[in-house]
Amino acid sequence: MSFGLKAVSSLSRRSLILAAGSTAALAAAGLGMPLRAQDAPVPAAPQQFSFDLLTEQMRSKAGEAYAVPEKIGGFFAGLKYDDYRLVSYNPERARWREDEGSQFQLHAFPMGWLFAEPVAMYQVESGVAAEMPFTTDDFRFLNELAAKVPAGEKMPGVAGFRLHYPLNRLDVMDELVAFLGASYFRALGQGSGYGLSARGLALNTATDTAEEFPRFSAFWIEKPQPGAREAVVYAALESPSVTGAYRFVIRPGLETVMEVTARLFFRADVAQLGIAPLTSMYLYSERNRHKFDDYRPQVHDSDGLRITRADGDVLWRPLNNPPRLAGSHFGEASPRAFGLHQRDREFMNYQDAEAHYERRPSLEVEPIGDWGRGAVRLVEIPSDLEVNDNIVAFWTPEQPAKAGDSREFAYRLRWGNLPVEDRDDMGWVLETRSGIGGVSGVEQAEQIRKFVVDFTGGPLGPLPADSEVEPMVTVHGGEITAQSIQRVWGSDIWRLALDVKAEEGATVELVAHLAGYGRKLTETWLYQWINA
Repeated sequence: MSFGLKAVSSLSRRSLILAAGSTAALAAAGLGMPLRAQDAPVPAAPQQFSFDLLTEQMRSKAGEAYAVPEKIGGFFAGLKYDDYRLVSYNPERARWREDEGSQFQLHAFPMGWLFAEPVAMYQVESGVAAEMPFTTDDFRFLNELAAKVPAGEKMPGVAGFRLHYPLNRLDVMDELVAFLGASYFRALGQGSGYGLSARGLALNTATDTAEEFPRFSAFWIEKPQPGAREAVVYAALESPSVTGAYRFVIRPGLETVMEVTARLFFRADVAQLGIAPLTSMYLYSERNRHKFDDYRPQVHDSDGLRITRADGDVLWRPLNNPPRLAGSHFGEASPRAFGLHQRDREFMNYQDAEAHYERRPSLEVEPIGDWGRGAVRLVEIPSDLEVNDNIVAFWTPEQPAKAGDSREFAYRLRWGNLPVEDRDDMGWVLETRSGIGGVSGVEQAEQIRKFVVDFTGGPLGPLPADSEVEPMVTVHGGEITAQSIQRVWGSDIWRLALDVKAEEGATVELVAHLAGYGRKLTETWLYQWINA
């Protein structure tokens, strides 16, 4: 395991998820101006389509110079934030709404505001792709905007799309998955509310090289057959350094599962390739609540990074909102899974009746095939607002990508509550707390921090308080001044308490698990403390 810090620019949830890959300043245009003729090209004739044909198209494109996508002009280019909020897709015009037996419906996101680069949409039926056209009549425009929109105008593209499905009730078409902005997308399991996001690819995130945000420039969607319980989506990915062909097989359910195949072709060398990147928000919890004067006990979309190693061992890394940018590398060979999780599912621990953070989905990445050696990279960015996505996690292969290379990665994404596995052989971390070190009621020594880690489950539950349970703890960058382990009376929780001393400004890495009776009893807890 190795850890390191790199410089990275601040990530805003709105500007990154919604607008990454787009220019923040749109072309100025009057709201009453009609679309220009070049913004509404003549529809292309239907063509044969397959994933292999798309792959060859993107392979060929990688041999060409990158063409910066043209931005829209006219009416939609003039939409600012307040205008954009007044535009929505008309559900009565949802694609496949009238198809008998169809379990899926498609809505498009309008262009405008931060979305200035058109995304093309195609429907695939019997191996033939035909353009999926949209006009202004497909959208609803509220208030004064309704009088300004040109009626019936063909749009040059859309910003993205979402699929609806009866996820929670047979009589309600719930939003299931949304693709919007650069290569970002989000999905829901049963009972979930939107939280963290995934994206197609991350390039040079948190490195000394400027980050690149590839974008999905076009989508092909197989028309769902009557009664089908899965949707198949293809996407073309483009950026100055890489092109890609993507296939998503989406299966809704208690856990919504996506099987992703990414075929990548490199125009240029890439310093750091980020596969299956995840983006989330962690503001505060029991570990750092003292920094926030807020009635809510916790505010976060995810509370930890979970890695399942090749041998089945589990690493649990609670997330931080650090005082300065922080990065961690977890070196692995062919991991079984990694993901950002929301383990705490109790409303009382959040007390937010609007955001309902207890319903935010966890997201697990399961590699398909052997990914070889590499590292799970975690980036944590200081934030004082919950609208900022400040957590990024992804897999970076050991071998860097060079110009002319091609790579293929297949993996499964599982979205939903994803409760902790009830394993007989392994307990897990219930909670991590932090506060001033030392003994309560006594003047505290400087530069000492207390960490309290609660373990539960697995073989721990039946063990009495006097059992031979021993904490196995290592620390780098600091020293342990006090340590204790005890079973919390009236529960099956075993509490590890550590007082750790470090120099001001030090970065301290902590690793711990519980052992006993000649074996490891729990997953491994890791934590990074920056004593700033």
